[in-house]
Amino acid sequence: MKQEMANEIVFFDLETNVPRKAGQKFWVLEFGAMVVCPRKLVELESYCTLIRPGDLTAVGVKSGRVHGITRGAVLEAPSFEEVADKIFGILNGRIWAGHNIRRFDCVRIREAFKEIDRPAPEPVGLIDSLGVLTEKFGRRAGNMKMASLATYFGLGEQKHRSLDDVRMNLEVLKHCATVLFLESSLPNVLEDQWQHDLSPSITTRSKSNIKSKPYGEEISRKSPSSVLTHHRVVPYPTGSLRQMTEKVKIMLRNARNTPLNNLIKHSHTLLR
Repeated sequence: MKQEMANEIVFFDLETNVPRKAGQKFWVLEFGAMVVCPRKLVELESYCTLIRPGDLTAVGVKSGRVHGITRGAVLEAPSFEEVADKIFGILNGRIWAGHNIRRFDCVRIREAFKEIDRPAPEPVGLIDSLGVLTEKFGRRAGNMKMASLATYFGLGEQKHRSLDDVRMNLEVLKHCATVLFLESSLPNVLEDQWQHDLSPSITTRSKSNIKSKPYGEEISRKSPSSVLTHHRVVPYPTGSLRQMTEKVKIMLRNARNTPLNNLIKHSHTLLR
């Protein structure tokens, strides 16, 4: 059973409050996860729950987002301690996947388990779609937020709700992987084609586009700019984006003789 879990990928996402003043902490308001078979990319199991924070004043009475979480929504929800067993069981011993989970979701999960004085779940591997896709898709998909990637591929509006975002994350990865595979098949024809198809409305990512914001101003906790404000505290190995991109190219060139499930199963090695 443990070996089977180690070969499964769990995509997960957290929704949290946005600290607005010094000393205010992050509270997990929603947890959503989907266990996926890496051989067929089919959903095996899913779980989602709202979570009542220890400080209800950290959640607005009204949400700034259309589908956002309000104070009333979490008022009768279980506390993190009440759902900790379920969250631990779905995460521990599996490959973790998600968008910007390395610097945000992984950190928040560890903080939440530490808050209740319990050991945090541990992954057997990590796939962060923000890190993997930034180098290859940054210029064509804009700022690399999940919403921008979804818009680029015509996948609809991001809901900013955990399970919806998890499922959108998987669809984005499927589309990106297909594009990378096709480009690697005809590198002299397709690899540079996207540069000629850039929409004028899509902003090229550069250091000049990243502006500092005063403390407390609400920002997307999944945006690359917010990533820059956090120190890397999750002990997972990383490599340069250029190295990862080269590994992706090499892997895709060998894809004609390699079963797709093996590529997915061992994809977390790109982050080493």
